[in-house]
Amino acid sequence: MHAILLYSALFAAGIAAWPFLEYVIHGWLSHRFRTPAAAMHWSHHRDASRVFTPITVWLPIAVLLWAVGAMLVGAAPAGAVVLGIVAGFQRYEYVHWRIHFRAPVNARQEMLRVHHLAHHFRNPNAYHGVTTRFFDRLFGTLPEQHRDDYARVAARVPLAGKSNFGRLLPRRVDLPPR
Repeated sequence: MHAILLYSALFAAGIAAWPFLEYVIHGWLSHRFRTPAAAMHWSHHRDASRVFTPITVWLPIAVLLWAVGAMLVGAAPAGAVVLGIVAGFQRYEYVHWRIHFRAPVNARQEMLRVHHLAHHFRNPNAYHGVTTRFFDRLFGTLPEQHRDDYARVAARVPLAGKSNFGRLLPRRVDLPPR
């Protein structure tokens, strides 16, 4: 029973860590500094339908995080934390897709949507949080005029068509008959 509680707490810690990691990846690694994340992120700015991160990008990073964690605290505890981070990341992927492709169904979704669209269409150097505005407030990347920016993007309609989801995995290859 003790182990279940421990691993559940570590999993929850990984989920809780995700919004900060999201802010670091989006705000610092994709906008402030020139990193490999920046090139991929700017392709999303050029084509907002490219909302999903390819598995060939995030899976090796997750394995690397697990390997480093395993060396520091052991394989199972590191696995629990990394699985929590991956769960937080998957939630982010879903929220990001909804922001671009679906109309909001409640006030929280509307707030996240206009916040992210303000990043795209008003100020790419601000509004770095996608699943929360907390770190934008904390680090000063929520501009004073955010309400005006929100109002200017609120009427944008969701994207039509398909996202890049179908292009994330290698295409199935049919083997020739024997």
